Amino acid sequence: MHLRFLLASLLFSLPALAQPPLPVPRNLQATYAKGTRAETGQPGPKYWQNSADYDLQVSFDPATRRIAGTAAILYSNNSPDSLREIWFKLYPNLYQKGAPRERAIRPEDLSEGIRIEQLTINNQAFDVAQLAINATNLTVPLRRALAPGQRATVQVTYSYTLNQGSHQRTGEVAPGAAFVAYFFPRIAVYDDIDGWNKFPYNGSQEFYNDFGTFRAAITVPRNFVVWATGDLKNAEQVLTKKYAQRLSDAERKDAVVSIISAVEAQAQNITAPNATNTWRFEAQNVTDFAFATADHYVWQATSLVVDPATRRRTRVDAVYNPVHQDFEEVIQFARKTVYAMSYTFPKWPFPYAHETVFDGLDQMEYPMMVNDNPTETRFDAITLTDHEIFHTMFPFYLGINETKYGWMDEGWATIGEWVISSLIDPAVDDDYGIKPYAQAAATELDVPIVTLTTQQNGAALFLNSYPKPGLGYLYVRDLLGDELFTKALHTYIRQWNGKHPMPYDFFNSMNAGAGRNLNWFWQRWFFDGGYPDLAIASVTKTAAGYDVLVQAKGRKPVPVDLTVTFADNSTQKIHRSISVWETGATSVTVPVATKQPVTRVTLGSTLVPDSFPADNVWEGK
Repeated sequence: MHLRFLLASLLFSLPALAQPPLPVPRNLQATYAKGTRAETGQPGPKYWQNSADYDLQVSFDPATRRIAGTAAILYSNNSPDSLREIWFKLYPNLYQKGAPRERAIRPEDLSEGIRIEQLTINNQAFDVAQLAINATNLTVPLRRALAPGQRATVQVTYSYTLNQGSHQRTGEVAPGAAFVAYFFPRIAVYDDIDGWNKFPYNGSQEFYNDFGTFRAAITVPRNFVVWATGDLKNAEQVLTKKYAQRLSDAERKDAVVSIISAVEAQAQNITAPNATNTWRFEAQNVTDFAFATADHYVWQATSLVVDPATRRRTRVDAVYNPVHQDFEEVIQFARKTVYAMSYTFPKWPFPYAHETVFDGLDQMEYPMMVNDNPTETRFDAITLTDHEIFHTMFPFYLGINETKYGWMDEGWATIGEWVISSLIDPAVDDDYGIKPYAQAAATELDVPIVTLTTQQNGAALFLNSYPKPGLGYLYVRDLLGDELFTKALHTYIRQWNGKHPMPYDFFNSMNAGAGRNLNWFWQRWFFDGGYPDLAIASVTKTAAGYDVLVQAKGRKPVPVDLTVTFADNSTQKIHRSISVWETGATSVTVPVATKQPVTRVTLGSTLVPDSFPADNVWEGK
């Protein structure tokens, strides 16, 4: 999710100084002892994870906003434990009267929450009146424990009313348009670290779900088009021939195809002429499923080859209200993002068959779907689009526990935004979160990045989820160079895609992939306190030119960027990566080879925060 509008390890090739292991909490050390994870960064020989496959049958009436359906779940207990209860997540109960929540909800959006009408587990019915529903958590004791290796079949019949306002990642967008997420009861994650994920959803921390196959049948009234996670399996039955053909064409063409134009959106002849139509989707090995629907939206689509080895293509969609002209370029921004992710950063073939950017009321990501609000500037449209699409890799391709470790996905989306935005438009100079971090660093609200997301809120949550980890990843990329960083990152991705990595799986995978111990930086940037502060201590004339002495007044290691201005007003930029601080040095001398007089030296750049920048300029006399 984007918040622009809100404010131990292996020793590989040792550097000059020996590096101690990172501090690992006892409960995470236990995963090494159990063999579920390894200190190499790999899944351990006894790694396991549970899974849940969903068959969803749901009807949605946009006029009343009523959602009613069934969720048939096949749950596999791959753990070594006998499960005596099953925990469910009822995310729509964020809007239930009395539920704890981070943000206020308008009184008219408060509801009775999800109504469970029937619940059976392994064909045994439960008394729904006796269910232990506690806001977004539901605990169901099992009459017979689910043993290791066994499966449970779960059937839930339910209904609730989608929120009309107080849009929190889901809800009605406007009459005739809705983004519907978290709309079904699901089984919580049971993992090797915490057992059941018992954290309640309060609207702040994000999500943690198991991988599985989703089959969804979504019934809506005539003239409503549906976009969703997964592949549309019955386009010919729900779209009239002309529009089904355009969709098929878009999946094979590089050019942008207008599947539904603004004029056609009003024609009322796009869908099959039934009172209701059922749209069928299927997605494999994903952690979530969301859908959107509208009866008056424009639909643009294009596709591109994302894997040159197999020639596999990804279709990219922009779906929006035609009155929002800022969305007209989103199809290009989205296409360029998918291209950049596949070929530049993280240089991994985009893993899904399609990606849809929907004009909604939020800034939130889902597998193959994005719910983005209209923006006031082109800059914001670019950075919002690429940020949300980048989440495809983190947390969806890697099943990160966002609830506890928000920095493990939001930090990646932030560096993805910084890198890709300038590829879309070189004029974009994105400083997302830099100044707020520089101002707040080492104050009372600035806690270490590795602090659990569940223990943070407000500015601390923002800083530790977005700019701080994003800068950490960016500086390691700069340190290693693009080729070696890509190798290290791919090591992490290969080892943990389709699984649930924890923080030390990331640190150790990167160390292993890079072939060097980066613990000095992980420790100082992700664990320790301190603030970033470089200063120009002196500029000295030498026989070869000048020596610029840069002092590290703060404890946070940041790159050195100098802009040197000469007497003829020409300039030279000089860069040093964080490697200059690896040995613990507190100053570095940067030589400037020149025969011209130097009139000015400026320290700093957009993505290098400085808490005390007053001493970042030297003026020649």
